Amino acid sequence: MTEKRLSPQEEVARIAKGADELISPEELLNKIERGRSEKRPLRIKYGADPSAPDIHLGHAVSLFKLKQLQDLGHHIIFLIGDFTGMIGDPSGRSKTRSPLSREEVEKNAETYRAQVSMILDVERTEVAYNSEWCSKLSFEDVIRLCSSTTVARMLERDDFLMRYQNEVPISLHEFLYPIAQGYDSVCLKADMEIGGTDQKFNFLLARQMQRDHGQEPQIILTVPLLVGTDGEQKMSKSQGNYICITESAVDIFGKVMSIPDSAMESYYRLASRLPGAEVDKILAEVKSGKMHPMEAKKRLARAITSLYAGEEGARRGEEEFARVFQEGEDPSAMPLIHVDVPPPPKAGRGGRIWIVELVCSVGFAESKGKARRLVEQGAVSLDGERISDADAQVDISRERVLRVGKRRFARVVARG
Repeated sequence: MTEKRLSPQEEVARIAKGADELISPEELLNKIERGRSEKRPLRIKYGADPSAPDIHLGHAVSLFKLKQLQDLGHHIIFLIGDFTGMIGDPSGRSKTRSPLSREEVEKNAETYRAQVSMILDVERTEVAYNSEWCSKLSFEDVIRLCSSTTVARMLERDDFLMRYQNEVPISLHEFLYPIAQGYDSVCLKADMEIGGTDQKFNFLLARQMQRDHGQEPQIILTVPLLVGTDGEQKMSKSQGNYICITESAVDIFGKVMSIPDSAMESYYRLASRLPGAEVDKILAEVKSGKMHPMEAKKRLARAITSLYAGEEGARRGEEEFARVFQEGEDPSAMPLIHVDVPPPPKAGRGGRIWIVELVCSVGFAESKGKARRLVEQGAVSLDGERISDADAQVDISRERVLRVGKRRFARVVARG
């Protein structure tokens, strides 16, 4: 159901609220007024590069802004960059990103529609794939598109400029990513594009390409970037600091509780969907000492978890957090992993394995070097007993509870 019609000026103000930048309010007002006279909703584009199959809270910041525009009666286009995903978005990258294979792109794209439905009305959302037009371009077409910009302008991008100055290689195919993204806006005849602040350069280039093709340039609306659970880098799958909207209520609640206190305001304002006045009151009480940061973080975790898992899910998440992290008990649900162990020496005991090998076998470390560091840092325990000797051999002939760090648990036992 669309909201009660606002005046064009009120609509612009509502759209701009919470945005980092709007280019430009005057152009948006003109588009809205013209759209109303022509009885045509604005075409709002949001692009997702299927480099990973999960939508996280960082994506959700843009998706909720799209939901607001959808409720205002505008047409949402969720564009899956299945073609550009094979290039790899260089935005914010300090080195060349590995391109995805066609199989990886298609596999990751499959999950998007179901996840988007958690926020948007998919019956009123157009899902498009940029392979529909990009794969049909000839080499001559690509050359003509490249004439829309210059190398000097490409090097104005902070990430490209930093790499150029530091003599870090920039592959030519990376220059093609923003060109292809701009061409998407041309093909979709986009009136507006929404995304994080790191996409501003790409959005500006799209405006130029639309002009070159005789179209009115799209409005740009950028939203702030949500920091990851580390409180430092932006939330992303590649950084491993993300919270997916499809994770269990227990995991969402626990991960929100793990963020540093310094990141609370960002999460409250960008990810909680609580009214601004309520957020201001909570943050003021924390600052004045009237509310303990732990209580404020619990309120935050409840608000975010309930968005994706409902009130009952938030309750379960809070109960599990209290049981595991405050009362020191094991999680109520842990995967049981059967681990291959080396054969026992002659007349020796079976079921023993090197602790580093065990941590890697269950997927709690990407390499033996990382596993060794985790053990030496005291982050690994079996049945609650910390193991700090990275050369230790441990017995898993019977089922035992392996814990790595604060949040990773598994029941492990030797296979057979």
